[in-house]
Amino acid sequence: MSTKKKLGIISGFLVAVVIAAVGYVVYLKFSGKEIPAGEIAFTVENTEQALPSEKTTEYVDPHAGMAENPLTGKWIKKSEARKRPVAIMINNIREAIPQSGISKADIIYEILAEGGITRLMALYSQYDGMDKIGPVRSARHYYCDIANEYDAIYVHYGQTKYAVSKMNELHQDHISGLDYVDGTIFFRDYNRVAPHNAYISSDGLELGIKTESISKKHTKDVPSHFVWNETSSKPENSKPCRQVTLGFSTYTSPSFVYSKNEKKYMRYQYNMPQIDDRNNKQLAFTNVLIQKVKEWDIDRNGYQTMKLTGKGKGYYLTRGRRIPVTWKRDSQGITKYYTKDGEEIRMNKGKTYIAVFPQDRGGEIVFE
Repeated sequence: MSTKKKLGIISGFLVAVVIAAVGYVVYLKFSGKEIPAGEIAFTVENTEQALPSEKTTEYVDPHAGMAENPLTGKWIKKSEARKRPVAIMINNIREAIPQSGISKADIIYEILAEGGITRLMALYSQYDGMDKIGPVRSARHYYCDIANEYDAIYVHYGQTKYAVSKMNELHQDHISGLDYVDGTIFFRDYNRVAPHNAYISSDGLELGIKTESISKKHTKDVPSHFVWNETSSKPENSKPCRQVTLGFSTYTSPSFVYSKNEKKYMRYQYNMPQIDDRNNKQLAFTNVLIQKVKEWDIDRNGYQTMKLTGKGKGYYLTRGRRIPVTWKRDSQGITKYYTKDGEEIRMNKGKTYIAVFPQDRGGEIVFE
C-alpha cells in the first residue's frame, strides 16, 4: 500500500474518532448524565471560558478642558479663550517696511486709508514675549468698528476726529500713543524718521492695559466670526487659485502666491516678499478673505468711509482654491461669510488675511 493511501486512512480514522467523541459529549450533556472522570470534556461552557474576555475602552476627549481659539480655530486652554485680543494699527507705507512683530498676528485686516495708501490692523490673541510691534499708526473709524466686533483692545498712535467719535460711541477700550510720553508705553526707533518709528512691546501693552484699567478678559459673550474645519480641506465647488493681486490703488497692489509646500498664501508687497524683521519670516496665511464694500471719501481731505453693515460679495481662498462668498453683518454686529448655498463657509485653522476692498475697483482683483 502506498504512503499516500496510508495517510488518507489514518486521517479518516482520526476524523471519525473526533466526531464520535463530540457526539458522545453532546449525548451526555442533553441526557443529563455526568461526564465520567478522564473522559473528554468539550462543552459549550468550557469553550466560552476559553475565549478571551472583551475589553471596553472608555472614550477620552483629547480636547477636554480646551476651547477653539476664536481667531485661528486652534485648540487652546479655556482660560486663554476668555482673554481679549489686542488690535494694533500698523503703518504700511514704503517707509515703514519692514515691519516688526506682524508675522505673529492671528488675523490681519487691510483697508484703504487716504491718498491710495493702506493701513493694516493686526489682531493678536497672544502677545507675550514680543519686544517690538509696529510701526504703530493712527486710528480710523472703520477700524474701530471692526476691532469692536472682536471685543479687542484697540491700540493706535493718533486718530482722526471720526475715529474719536466712533470710539466714544462704542465706549471702546483703547490705548493711544498721544496720551503718553514716548518711552513709557510706546517707544521710538530713531533709526527711522517720524511718524514711521513708533512701536509698542508686550510690556508696553501690559502697562497700557493696567494704566487704562482695561479688563483683559471678555466681560460679555462674543460670538465667533468663523466655523472651522477640524482637518484641512479644499472648499467644495472651488476653482484653482495660485495667486491673487489686489489693486487697492496705483500706490499699492499686494499679492498672495500659494505655496504647495507650506499650504499657505505668501504675501508680497512693493515687488518683494513682505517680511517681519523680528524673525525674517515672510507673512503667510492659511486663509484669504476678500470683502467687497461700498467705499467713498468722507471729506475733502480724502479720508475714507465705507458701508460695513448689511451684506455684500467677496471671495474665500485656501489650499490653492477659491470660491465666491457673500458676507453679512448680523444683528449681533458680527460679520460672517457664506457660500452660494447660504451655508457659513468652513475655514481651515490658521492665520487669516482679510481685505476690505472697494467694490467699484472689483476689476482690480486679479486671480491667476
